[in-house]
Amino acid sequence: MTSPDSRLIIQQAMRAAFPQTEARVARFYQMQEYHLGWRDQQLDPAESDPGKLIRPQLVMLACQAGGGDPAQAVPLAAGIQLLHDFTLIHDDIEDDSDTRRGRPTLWSLWGLAQGINAGDGMFVIAHLAIHRLSEMGVAAERILAVLRRFDEVILQVCEGQFLDISFEGDLRITPDDYLAMIGRKTAILIAGSCELGAIVAGATPANAAALAEFGRSVGIAFQIEDDILGIWGEPEVTGKPRAADLYRRKVSLPVVHALATSSRSDELAQRYSEGEMDAVAVAAALAVLDSAGSRAYCAEMAARHHAAAFAAIDRVDTAGNPAAEKARAKLRALAESLIGRQA
Repeated sequence: MTSPDSRLIIQQAMRAAFPQTEARVARFYQMQEYHLGWRDQQLDPAESDPGKLIRPQLVMLACQAGGGDPAQAVPLAAGIQLLHDFTLIHDDIEDDSDTRRGRPTLWSLWGLAQGINAGDGMFVIAHLAIHRLSEMGVAAERILAVLRRFDEVILQVCEGQFLDISFEGDLRITPDDYLAMIGRKTAILIAGSCELGAIVAGATPANAAALAEFGRSVGIAFQIEDDILGIWGEPEVTGKPRAADLYRRKVSLPVVHALATSSRSDELAQRYSEGEMDAVAVAAALAVLDSAGSRAYCAEMAARHHAAAFAAIDRVDTAGNPAAEKARAKLRALAESLIGRQA
């Protein structure tokens, strides 16, 4: 799905959203560019791998699947990626994280106040990127609809972050609580990427809704798969220690399920409440998860959301448009690639 050319086009659109400015405030934008990997710690220009750019790629594919020209959706794709990166700046602050992608975080280099302000700036630049849809010939009423839905998505992301922070260390949350949180924090931006791309295309309401449902289901399944890998993933594949999430005392879905259903939940809660987890504590926690069938529960839940994603993408009516059919097939292939992934 991801091609070097499309990633380059998205990155160019992201850069184009940044304003021309005077020297006295240049550092404000350079700090944001550092976070994006465009500059090094000395704020000199740098080269870095932008990653797969999944969310902006979804924007363009959804636009094409909805019968539109994906080139028209490039400013929106750039805005979606800038929004995602804005949330990461603030996530790093709220999580007290010193590193991201193997580099010091923005706030750890330039301070908490500058980190918050840089994140706020990128939030605005994400909107400015979307305003450039007018330069691509997108009708004003569609741009207005995109901006409204974009802000609604952001608000749900913030709701998800609120729940995530509120749930931290809370061993009483239920699987439904957890799914409500990841539905907002993780899945809504993937759903929004698909839905917004469809809106740019002028897709029918039914197609836009189906693409949004596809994105949401993929997002939830992806996070659940990530939770499985965080405990049972193979270190040589994931690049993380075995049971890394247990050592971190992360309250992910397998742990939430065991705490809510296992007859040994008190044992697991005690292990999580005692402080740092050592190998003995992790082995005991794994035994509780195994006895509760938490891995199988999570695998079944992920499969259920994968099935929902396939059903949703199959409902997208391409009206015999070959380009739309090709994009729909690529979206389906993306969902299939996530099933049972190992890293």
